[in-house]
Amino acid sequence: MKKIIFYSLTFLSLALTWSGCKKSNYPGGVIGDYVPLYDLRNLYKGSDVTLTNENMFGSSSITGVVISDHSGKNLPEGLLIIQDRRRLGLIRGISVAIGADASKYVPGDSVGIRVEGGVLKRVDGILQVTGVPASAVTKIASNVPIPPNRVGSSFILAKPNDYESTLVAIVKAGFEPGAGPNDTYAGDKTINDGFDNFTLHTEATATFANTGGLNFNGNYYGIIFNTVTANGTLKPHHRMRTIKDAVALSSTPDIASAIITGYMADAEGGDGNYEYMQFMATRDIDFSVTPFCVVVTNNAGASSPTGVFPIKGWATGADALKNPTGLVARTYKFDLTSGKAAKGTFFYVGGSSKMINGSKSKSIASANWIKAKNYTLATPAEAPAGNGDGFGLYTSGLFANSGNASGFAIFEGTTVNVNTAPIDVIFIGSGGSLYNAPSAGYKIANTDFYDKINPITLAPQPYYRSGENTLCFNYQLPADQGFWNKLGGIYNPSLGKWVKARSQSDIDLNTSSTLEDIEGTSLVRIINAVTGEYIRTDTIPPTRLK
Repeated sequence: MKKIIFYSLTFLSLALTWSGCKKSNYPGGVIGDYVPLYDLRNLYKGSDVTLTNENMFGSSSITGVVISDHSGKNLPEGLLIIQDRRRLGLIRGISVAIGADASKYVPGDSVGIRVEGGVLKRVDGILQVTGVPASAVTKIASNVPIPPNRVGSSFILAKPNDYESTLVAIVKAGFEPGAGPNDTYAGDKTINDGFDNFTLHTEATATFANTGGLNFNGNYYGIIFNTVTANGTLKPHHRMRTIKDAVALSSTPDIASAIITGYMADAEGGDGNYEYMQFMATRDIDFSVTPFCVVVTNNAGASSPTGVFPIKGWATGADALKNPTGLVARTYKFDLTSGKAAKGTFFYVGGSSKMINGSKSKSIASANWIKAKNYTLATPAEAPAGNGDGFGLYTSGLFANSGNASGFAIFEGTTVNVNTAPIDVIFIGSGGSLYNAPSAGYKIANTDFYDKINPITLAPQPYYRSGENTLCFNYQLPADQGFWNKLGGIYNPSLGKWVKARSQSDIDLNTSSTLEDIEGTSLVRIINAVTGEYIRTDTIPPTRLK
């Protein structure tokens, strides 16, 4: 009873103490001088806001690092543009109209700005603080590092307000249509970074407006601004500050003659001899004249050689002395040396059964099979000419259906060794012994997911799991269900790049499924280099990347 009385008196005392205190946004603390730019921007609800100590939660100022550089004469005059990440680690920016003195500040300057009494409003589509004198700005430091902020164009288009007045890098972008020898940066140009088309704007008065030799493929650093459309929505565009914001990555296209468009990694029932891969030709191919090969990697725990990194890369194959019946090869090779595939059409590589979904399903032998073989044959008597074409011996499953990674790649030519890189490649999952720096791993191609050279740091990253090459597709669940992994995207052969990155759509096939189910609604499109029209016209699903 005494304890109950004591606790009751304690809570009553606390309640009286709280009721006697002045209401504060931060009980027990001191209000900071600076309101985060995230909170400042959220004050604007479509009409002008006079900034007060009260609506800024007790603060009177903002702070951030300067990202504007007026020396290139391509930014709106009189705007000092800063950004911070003081709320939730999210980068937000704001433009502050201080007049001619805005040009005195350079990127990397840290400043504090007293904005109490100013007005938050949209001017020419840009949310900015107006009515603030140049004397309200105090420089705190110089040469503050500004980490690169790589943002896909589709993210900016989806949330233009979030990225407005921030410095972004639009990476691996090319011009749409391709830039000609006499083209310059002046005006509105369309660039594509594999996420979407985006507007690169250059004022006629910019110091680099008449600069030619536009990059075939490059990184474009700059600040995002918005205009307001007739229906009141925000339309973003990107402005480089100086010509140094354009960083060339390549001057010639790296065109893949064939691209990966789908795969059957886990058929209904047993997988042996029922797994297969789908490709699309981006040009007319006669494989007897220009041979290719396909290599599959299986990194399940039981794959041979087990528990080691692939020091021979895609040519790792299997350990013949330690590969008893029932285990699987680490890598398995198919040579493509006969048959033809017309531009924009599918072709297949995989098991000799040519069944769409396991032993009880329908045949798809009518498809364009460039290579089909029984990869489960285990002995020379069963496979007199060997099994894998050059390496791989035999395997009970091409793909790992576990937590470890599997994947496959297509190569031009039939020679694959430790130094050979593919023209296209995908991976499913990320587990297992895949990469050991600096030189043991599976080499990648420059694709929608992977880059041989890091586009931001320009550091080499030639393998899967090295550097930023970590994207992969998901495993389909549940197991043994017979999911067809259909990939979507848009590939432009004239540019040698994906202008819309691939995505994964799992289609649950059954024993009655037909070839139409995996070809009739293909999600991959390629663009006719002459007309600019799509060779295939199908819907692209949401991305399902890890």
